[in-house]
Amino acid sequence: MIRTALTDLLGVEHPIVGFNRSPAVVTEVSRAGGFGVLAAVSYTAEELDAQLTWIEEQLDGRPYGVDLLVPEKTADTGADREDLVAALRAQLPAEHLAFVDDLLDRYGIPRVPVDPGRDAIAAGMSRRGAEAQLDAVFAHRPALVANALGTAPPHLVERAHDAGTVVAALVGTRRHAERQLAAGVDVLVAQGTEAGGHTGTIATTVLTPEIVGVAGDRPVLAAGGIASGDQMAAALALGAAGVWCGSVWLSSVEDVAPESVKRKFLAAGSGDTVRSPARTGKPARQLRSAYHDAWSAPGAPAPLPMPLQPLLTLQAWSSIDAAADAGNPGATELQSFFVGQVVGAFTELRGAGEITREMAHDCEQRIAALAGLVG
Repeated sequence: MIRTALTDLLGVEHPIVGFNRSPAVVTEVSRAGGFGVLAAVSYTAEELDAQLTWIEEQLDGRPYGVDLLVPEKTADTGADREDLVAALRAQLPAEHLAFVDDLLDRYGIPRVPVDPGRDAIAAGMSRRGAEAQLDAVFAHRPALVANALGTAPPHLVERAHDAGTVVAALVGTRRHAERQLAAGVDVLVAQGTEAGGHTGTIATTVLTPEIVGVAGDRPVLAAGGIASGDQMAAALALGAAGVWCGSVWLSSVEDVAPESVKRKFLAAGSGDTVRSPARTGKPARQLRSAYHDAWSAPGAPAPLPMPLQPLLTLQAWSSIDAAADAGNPGATELQSFFVGQVVGAFTELRGAGEITREMAHDCEQRIAALAGLVG
């Protein structure tokens, strides 16, 4: 076993954090000795409550965490919850609505109805939606709560610490880290540009030691471009107390991504991703597709701020995924999902527990081999 400040803090065997939207991935990572973290942005507050209940039933006391998107600034209208989605939809420009419709028509994508609950998820990136998610989280007892979007708001840190919960935050620059430390977070996640999802522009190998240098006695996790034991050993060598992994679980059998997306992942190379705001309104690394090419083409409208952009494209992505699963070739050209540059290492689908154990074992072997180079 590798003992670090992270394993001591969370009471786990391996300094591996497994971040994923699939509750089954979270439980399998924690059962294998790592620390599973549920990505909560894809759930309404009511769904999140149900998923956390299920996770706790499966883990029988093993620790787990939750990752939220609680933005510092939002497009919140101040409307009551039942009117929030309608108020946000009223802000969508006609130009953007027409652009999305034209894009789907050009690729022959039939529209599918959207569950009203999905609208609420998109609106969850607003202040009121985020607050409802926080209430659902603190009705349970996660060992860690992470905020992945901006400086952790004071009320999040206070609620977590009052509940005895560790607070983590993702950072992409030294300045971000200094703000998070001042906000009182307990763990910093140095997320390099190689990572999937919302990310900055600095590489993991440059960012990690820089964040370690300002973190003091607070643990730093390396994130971005880490999907193997060798890469994990490199992160520890840079001063990290562990690794935060997201993309690697997209190659697991438990992940809930459509099979059509997983096939694209297995066929992709490490250069087949793009950092684009065209899905959420903020720069996020995704598998590049015709969708991103269309948004970056001359004459295309600029993506809207969060949460308007995900609300704008919600039906489009539901329709694209449904059509791709049905074998529609146009949908296959458009289909994408958040994933990091390690997608090029995906060769097969495996269990999340197997991936966790293999990473831990291979990291130990690599560290032992490196020790043999000394003296």
